[in-house]
Amino acid sequence: MQGKLGFMGSKQRTYTPEFREGAVRIVIETGRPIPEVAEELGVHSGTLHSWVSRWRCNGSASSDRPTEPAPGGRRREAERAELERLRREMSERNKRIRELEMERDVLKRGMVLWVK
Repeated sequence: MQGKLGFMGSKQRTYTPEFREGAVRIVIETGRPIPEVAEELGVHSGTLHSWVSRWRCNGSASSDRPTEPAPGGRRREAERAELERLRREMSERNKRIRELEMERDVLKRGMVLWVK
């Protein structure tokens, strides 16, 4: 019965803190989906998800205890503010790109009518 449930012969892999931190950085910095990164690294997606969650709560993928705040300020809050600013900026730029594309399309149509 144990063989059917997967208890026999199953190995629990251990990962170095550096590997865990690197995997979390890939997810956080690239914004790629956890399952995609997990598959690339050969890690179960649930495992990587728990590392990312732990990092978001504690600042470390390897420890259940919160890390000490950076001297002279709140690094994580500053990073969040910067991320929000960059997202707003990207949204504004994407909006401007859409506007310019619409203007271009209107001019193209006008040029076709003018040439005829």
